[in-house]
Amino acid sequence: MKLTVNDRAYEIDADPDMPLLWVLRDLIGLTGTKFGCGAGQCGACTVHLGGQPIRACITPVSMVEGQAVVTIEGLTGDGPSGRVADAVTRAWTALDVPQCGYCQSGQVMAAVALLTTTPKPTDADIDAAMDGNLCRCATYQRIRAGIHAASRTLEG
Repeated sequence: MKLTVNDRAYEIDADPDMPLLWVLRDLIGLTGTKFGCGAGQCGACTVHLGGQPIRACITPVSMVEGQAVVTIEGLTGDGPSGRVADAVTRAWTALDVPQCGYCQSGQVMAAVALLTTTPKPTDADIDAAMDGNLCRCATYQRIRAGIHAASRTLEG
């Protein structure tokens, strides 16, 4: 099976029903995408597929063949996602958004997807986009503030 992950081509030998998460972590070696619940409910495993956030723990690898997958490790560069990711990362750092940090790769992936499509999100936009990305440390207010701060950075 051929996959494109973070603009790099991979040829893997995996059961077509194997979750994308395990392909990324165990076969390719990209461990930034986390296992949280295994049921697509917590968001720790969020990656982008064609620019949209998806849950890698419930996505069979066969569903992504021939499409562009981006993991947290791939949010770099001068393109739109890289620019947005840089703004999100800087805002996260300035506002001390993460506490334990386990959920943060999924939170950042969801925030980047939101800001890429909605550069000036309202609180309601943020709540809708981040719904399902759980944070055991309950830093939701800091996450929202970080998204607003990143949005302001991207404006100017």
